[in-house]
Amino acid sequence: MVNSGSTSPKSKLLRWWEALAPISRLLAIALAAPLIVLNAWAFSNIFGYFQSLFVVLLIASLFAFLLNYPVSWLESKGMRRTQAAILVFFTALLLLLVLCVTLVPLAFSQAQQFVVRLPEWVDSGQRQLVFFNERVDTWGLPISLDGLIAQIGTRLKGEVQNIAGQVLNLALNLTVVTVVRLLDVLLIVVSTFYLLQHCNEIWVSLIEWLPSRVQQPFSETLRLSFQNYFIGQVIVATCMATGLTSVFLLLKFPFGLLFGLTIGLMALVPFGGSVGIVLVTLLMALRDIGVALQMLAVSAIVQQIVENGIAPRILGRVTGLNPFWVFVSILTGARVGNVLGVVVAVPTAVVIKEALVAVRATRQGEDNVAPETSVTVEREFVTEAEPAIGE
Repeated sequence: MVNSGSTSPKSKLLRWWEALAPISRLLAIALAAPLIVLNAWAFSNIFGYFQSLFVVLLIASLFAFLLNYPVSWLESKGMRRTQAAILVFFTALLLLLVLCVTLVPLAFSQAQQFVVRLPEWVDSGQRQLVFFNERVDTWGLPISLDGLIAQIGTRLKGEVQNIAGQVLNLALNLTVVTVVRLLDVLLIVVSTFYLLQHCNEIWVSLIEWLPSRVQQPFSETLRLSFQNYFIGQVIVATCMATGLTSVFLLLKFPFGLLFGLTIGLMALVPFGGSVGIVLVTLLMALRDIGVALQMLAVSAIVQQIVENGIAPRILGRVTGLNPFWVFVSILTGARVGNVLGVVVAVPTAVVIKEALVAVRATRQGEDNVAPETSVTVEREFVTEAEPAIGE
């Protein structure tokens, strides 16, 4: 009697799924899987066809998202939105041009010099290993580095030089592609300027397509996820690049500008700063193990100050994701969208995580509501039956 009167607030789709027999569920999954794969393939082809447009819009959206914070701050001081957008846009464009004219040529020049001197560094690393191997023999330890020394002398030298050359050629190709595809660059600039002025209206027009009850939570979650991630990574990367470059130049490390900027750029991606420090230290160890240890110590100190002292005070917890899932999201983003996929992978993972948490909370709420509903129905049934019993 009680079960027939109780009602569950579960969705129709969930009730339909629970009503199916196990064999019917397997058949439904077997029929749905090919459709899902086909849809994924179709979306992949559509994305490949409009990839250039998507890349332009995505880069412009990221730039507009970052520049929107100083624009909002100027608005809070009484400046009109259009005036604030124009001021911030042209200031950022001027700063970007100054960086391209000053730091980029210097870093590129050091990169060319580094590629030329890299074979000498490999020879120096080989000599250091020979000296260390002689000391080990003197100490009587059962360790032999003859094989490693031979590998460095034959294979490593060529491989390292090839990798350095490929990186340099990649930088040249990116520069050439950027110059050649001036139309895409112009579209990014114009789109950024337009989005910076009308981002609120555009975002509201997109959010209106969602159900009304999820519009505000989705908008807030997406904004906070991208805000915390991008602002956090930009702050970390800027502080790392500025701090390391200043310290490297002050201590007169070889190629200090190139190595400091490289670590800073790699710090734009989670775990990238640590990978950059290890890579630069290994390269410096080929030239001088003592200087490499000094560089490692200085880099570790600066990294700890930035990641544990500066960034948390400004933003607090950046993503809220477990480091393992951050790593998985980065690999997935790299596989799906290359560099841009890496850029948006972590905030997208945060949004997915928050959506799953919300769905789980809704399911738990439904499970908790069902027993209360049954008890209420039972009490109503007993209350209605009491006069009949008394009569």
